[in-house]
Amino acid sequence: MVFEGLSEKLQNIIKKIKGAGRVTEKDVKLMMREVKLALLEADVNFKVVKDFIEKVSERAVGQDVLESLTPGQQVIKIVHEELISLMGGKTENISFSSAPPSVYMMVGLQGSGKTTTAAKLANYLKKRGKKPMLAACDLYRPAAVKQLQVLGKQLDIPVFEMGTGANPVDVAKKAVENAKRLDKDVVIIDTAGRLHIDEELMQELVTLKNSVKPQEILLVVDSMTGQDAVNVASKFNETLGIDGIILTKLDGDTRGGAALSTKAVTGKPIKFTGTGEKLNDFEPFHPDRMASRILGMGDVLSLIEKAQTAFDEKKALELERKLRTQQFTLDDFLDQLQQLKNMGPINQFLGMMPGMNAKLLKDIRVDDKQMVHLEAIIRSMTKQERQNPSIINASRRRRIADGSGTSIQQVNNLLKQFESMKKMMKMFSDPGKLKGLRGPGGFRLPF
Repeated sequence: MVFEGLSEKLQNIIKKIKGAGRVTEKDVKLMMREVKLALLEADVNFKVVKDFIEKVSERAVGQDVLESLTPGQQVIKIVHEELISLMGGKTENISFSSAPPSVYMMVGLQGSGKTTTAAKLANYLKKRGKKPMLAACDLYRPAAVKQLQVLGKQLDIPVFEMGTGANPVDVAKKAVENAKRLDKDVVIIDTAGRLHIDEELMQELVTLKNSVKPQEILLVVDSMTGQDAVNVASKFNETLGIDGIILTKLDGDTRGGAALSTKAVTGKPIKFTGTGEKLNDFEPFHPDRMASRILGMGDVLSLIEKAQTAFDEKKALELERKLRTQQFTLDDFLDQLQQLKNMGPINQFLGMMPGMNAKLLKDIRVDDKQMVHLEAIIRSMTKQERQNPSIINASRRRRIADGSGTSIQQVNNLLKQFESMKKMMKMFSDPGKLKGLRGPGGFRLPF
């Protein structure tokens, strides 16, 4: 997760004060100093940090907190609430025009992931019953039109284009006309970006805005660009009057704190986040859920939503029955791995579990190549071996390795992983045992 470093630091600070039976004003000041350093190191804008610390400190040194029965918990509650407020307070959805089509202008610098994000937004809206059309108005970047066409084809979403020699404003206008004719209720315009903000780019965007009068202008910001993210957001907002922000590359390994500053600096809400490379890795931004994840409180609602889209309900009930009756087989193991993979990076969704130690998740990966090897090994087993792995002796392991083009060591690793996952799945079926996953010395994850 992009806020991994900040999350780890804040969770360590919180641990020190969490169980404190008595908290003084001096304790709060020391804690706030550590929080301030953690936020600055994570690249959160200095003015945003200053305001945040002042608000938390003012509330935390109040009589109601210092003299309460659980002052440590009260201070954490305040930090949590102010973090939610910093990121926008509540979830802000995009609005739709009362007279379709609703037009959305995607703006941002080159390299922010604007074209891919336009396709992700179209895919997101299509899944929710809308009939989107993409408009290729980035006519400067080589292959931008082609990229949008390829993405549109993958998603079965039409792309309106007039070639690279056309005028972007004409393309946008005709795209809207075309959408009305084809009964499309959403038009998403992929506009041109630059490597930096310049007058020519801004003027073109202003002209485009005036000609199609978009329902919303959505600024795409690369979460990994540090303080530049804040400067870019400010400039685009001053010139165009943006309606919302989409943060991309939230799955990247970076400090990411500048992304937290965009709402506070522009006053405009973060509406969506891009959480991976796949076209489904796109979700609404929930300030309360993100604050909980940063502070190690988990994000159970997002975890449930991901599971609901990835898991087959009948299969889940059947799995529950098998776990209860100790009938979990290697075929079930492979099926579960594939469904887990559909949820996205495993370290990402396990990080949504309350109390999960971030350090344990750093090296957890299930890549496509590994999945191919696992599947090949299982497919090389007899039906009897898949049903009862305990019969797989040394000679059988050698035969399975040869048949799957893998090594005996890989076969051994898979059998260990199977036993580990069997235990983990049993824990998932018994919430009371989940605590075993959380701390040092607890159950080791299988990947």
